[in-house]
Amino acid sequence: MSDLMTTGQFAARSNLTLKALRLYDAKGLLPPAEVDPRTGFRRYGRAQLAVARRITLLRAIDMPLAEVGRVLGLDGPAAVEAIAKHWSHREEQWRARQSLLAYIRQVFLEEAIPAYEVRLRDVPEQRVIFIHGHARASGLADFITDASAALFAHLGAAGGCLSGPPFAVFHGTVGEDSNGPVEVCLPTGSPIEPAGRIGVRLEPSHRTAYVEVSKERSHYPAILPAYDTLKAWLDDHGLAPALSMREIYHPNRETAAPAEHVTDVAAPFAPPS
Repeated sequence: MSDLMTTGQFAARSNLTLKALRLYDAKGLLPPAEVDPRTGFRRYGRAQLAVARRITLLRAIDMPLAEVGRVLGLDGPAAVEAIAKHWSHREEQWRARQSLLAYIRQVFLEEAIPAYEVRLRDVPEQRVIFIHGHARASGLADFITDASAALFAHLGAAGGCLSGPPFAVFHGTVGEDSNGPVEVCLPTGSPIEPAGRIGVRLEPSHRTAYVEVSKERSHYPAILPAYDTLKAWLDDHGLAPALSMREIYHPNRETAAPAEHVTDVAAPFAPPS
């Protein structure tokens, strides 16, 4: 008896639609075991049913296809660890959305909204290495993590060191429906050269308004009230932005308790004329 099944048979056995099979083939997750070079007729092996089942389960916990592909390539313990990390991130996102509900209620009822305390500081000119890209809200954390890793690796390979906390500059709106341009930056006084997607530039000196954000409110969308507070403060004081808004990440970001300050949201502004 042949070990191969037609696409229709495999779809029925795996509970996957033909559309899903085409998508998973295109993404390299579940390519057919055999493709007739003359007719293009595709067949799947029975052993691939186990792979199909794993894909279905991972998609059931909202794992993106790119991450599914990575997990499928891991051995059992490593895959389980990656799945746990994904779920922890999902729970973090859920808590961030939950924390925003009270604020949304206040906005719609036009109630007085408790503001963050707005502080001021002067930031000197600094040399930064950076990676520029585009990200939606759902992929922002991964973009910042990946870009930071690449920047730290480049800095370390050149024997350089940080001269200040890392930060991300938002040159456009990052949301569920928009993938605004984002720069991840590492300040350094070391003579680092650009390489590949890593650039080098001078960040001009500026005066900035900022608010301190706790770890539990430092992720999208829980961080949105901090941005609203700064925009309202600038409007109330008749001040115009001088540079794009940014988030400054402090060294305790990974180890801090939920209520501990880990991030500053900052709005550089031009002095009144």
